[in-house]
Amino acid sequence: MSDPQFSKFPHLHLAQHVFQISNPYCPSTKQQTSLEALQNAIKEHKMAPLYRHLAHPTEGILNPGGEGSASATSPPPLKRQGSTLSSMLATKNPSKNIDLPWDEKLYEELKAENEKELEAIQKEEDDAVEKEGETEIQAARSKRAEFWARVGDRDKALAAHEAVFEKTGVLGTKIDIVFAIIRLGFFFGDKFLVKKSVERAHTLVESGGDWDRRNRLKAYQGLHFLTIRAHNLAAPLLLDSLSTFTSYELCSYSSLIIYAVLAGSVALKRIDFKTKVVDAPEIKAVVGSTEDRLSALSGAASAGPGAGDEEMQDAHMAETTDSSATPKPTAVNLALLGQENLQEEDAKDQVDFSPLAKLVNSLYQGDYKSFFSALGRVEQEFLCQDRYLAEHKAWFVREMRLRAYQQLLQSYRVVGLQSMADAFGVSVDFLDKDLMHFIAADRVSCNVDRVNGIIETNRPDDKNKQYNDVVKQGDQLITKLQKYGQS
Repeated sequence: MSDPQFSKFPHLHLAQHVFQISNPYCPSTKQQTSLEALQNAIKEHKMAPLYRHLAHPTEGILNPGGEGSASATSPPPLKRQGSTLSSMLATKNPSKNIDLPWDEKLYEELKAENEKELEAIQKEEDDAVEKEGETEIQAARSKRAEFWARVGDRDKALAAHEAVFEKTGVLGTKIDIVFAIIRLGFFFGDKFLVKKSVERAHTLVESGGDWDRRNRLKAYQGLHFLTIRAHNLAAPLLLDSLSTFTSYELCSYSSLIIYAVLAGSVALKRIDFKTKVVDAPEIKAVVGSTEDRLSALSGAASAGPGAGDEEMQDAHMAETTDSSATPKPTAVNLALLGQENLQEEDAKDQVDFSPLAKLVNSLYQGDYKSFFSALGRVEQEFLCQDRYLAEHKAWFVREMRLRAYQQLLQSYRVVGLQSMADAFGVSVDFLDKDLMHFIAADRVSCNVDRVNGIIETNRPDDKNKQYNDVVKQGDQLITKLQKYGQS
């Protein structure tokens, strides 16, 4: 198994900074921090192309009206046609509270540095063609691909990566190149490129990819499915990635925890939700209480069958009482490794997981008033603040409300409208209107009787439904056979 290549660039956290700058729900202090981080990265990595796309007075996506440093006599702004960069923003009309100023002198300096670096790469490739072998030529081409990914030129980065891919025979390197292309798609919000490249990576991995790249592909696929609102497909992949996660070039471990918990909460059945989210040791190690974290990291917590067996407890007691015995290794949970990365990555921006933990526990325990409260906090603190989640925040909140309604109603034949409203901590009018939309869409099997103040559930009869489906399909089949017989 070879070490992953092409994993340095692009830095996806810079795309998150761009999102936060344009996000009206982001606090001004956080926007200012993101602005400073973005400016420092542009200078450090000599990102002239990205700087122009973001901040140029007439072409920059952060200046949709051609404002900024442009004078009143400047020509009208150029019309950008379907730029994928626009999907880096939280809104099509970003606010001007935080502005990335355009500095023509800085841009020319960065551009000159880029040209100088490209000349050195070209010279290295020319020398390799004349004096060295194919390995050295590919190394120079790889440097060019990483250069364009680093400075933020999408089209040239894609072309350079494809050029390296065509000349590469090693399967592991090809997979790494496709992973880099997927990250380019994520960086610029190009969902079509991501979809096409994820399928391409899956084909390559299935043709003989090693264990590490197979596991990394799960995280890439899971994040892709999350961005296209396929949470039922994203949840198992993201949850499986927790114990083997190494794709830190894609997202932080804390972000993976958030994505996995949210996808699992909305997509998994109650039994799977219990074992894979509520009781998952990897999730408890980060999101749980202090006691849960210690239990999970020590290997005592387990979501699998047989957890808590008396024989295991006896063995554990024997080990702890015999201090002279040779210490035995405890269960190693990769969440511990994730904790180290979590501490490093979130040192400047600590994540408060308490709303997420409250959402999961209150939903499973049926504490619906706390669940609604936690759902509101999750929307504000997680959904609105993440570039992958923000687009689907309204859908997610609606689906989670629906899940809570279904969970309560499936236990009763008749429920008092007022008592159900009290259970959720909302008014009767709100509950009536909210249920009305789900009932009209055939998402909840119940009827609301406002006169008598009750909700009557209509539990579907699966056997009758199956019988009716068979009769209907049989009639259609007989009709087709009759038509074929007549012809």
